[in-house]
Amino acid sequence: MRPAVVAAVTVLLAGPGALATAAAAPATLPTPANAAVTPLDKYLDNLHTLRATFLQTLADPHGREIDRASGTLIVQRPGKFSWDIRPQPVAGDAAGASTTAAPASSAGAGQLMVCDGVNLWFYDRDLQQVTVKPVDAALSATPAMLLSGAVDVRESFKLAPVGEREGLEWVLVEPAGAQADFRSALFGFEHGELRRMILEDKLDQTATIVFQKVERNGTVRPAEVSFTPPAGADVIGTPRK
Repeated sequence: MRPAVVAAVTVLLAGPGALATAAAAPATLPTPANAAVTPLDKYLDNLHTLRATFLQTLADPHGREIDRASGTLIVQRPGKFSWDIRPQPVAGDAAGASTTAAPASSAGAGQLMVCDGVNLWFYDRDLQQVTVKPVDAALSATPAMLLSGAVDVRESFKLAPVGEREGLEWVLVEPAGAQADFRSALFGFEHGELRRMILEDKLDQTATIVFQKVERNGTVRPAEVSFTPPAGADVIGTPRK
């Protein structure tokens, strides 16, 4: 399982150092009782559905790109989402050599995460393996769950505005608990719309997600936020009925 996918459910400052600097900016993060309203709060207030394509890159602790993917995010609030990601060719390494991931056109490549409101499904196409857990037993502190409204934002995350940079207004997001799949994240907004996310994982890798075609509060079909394991796939876990 690629770290870039886990940092999903899966956006451009100057790499890991910039994220660390921004994370250190506020002396103390606000508490839910007296928290200032952030652009993220305002964004979620009137969000019912979201559909977006994105480009995701993963950089190692030295800032070198090690993974690249494209994908689609579909959200239906409250509590449902689909995060579909496909590998893309990686840019040349530091020596200029070209390194490629699996072809993006391959139907058998990439991963899919779906939350149907009851269960959280993770399908690894490369391994033909499905992992499923009831939503309330799954790891709750993920950016996709934050956007979908599957968890209470102020209970599961600490939010703090960290100012403007490169034309975007940034919000620092940190999981309130230790059991999370990312250490910290930056959400970048332009005129109130989400344009980028930068996530730092526990391996000091940085996933940068740039949202491209974005449709807000459009129609989402039930089939787009539901999942049935493909025939022949190994299923780990028991879904809640």
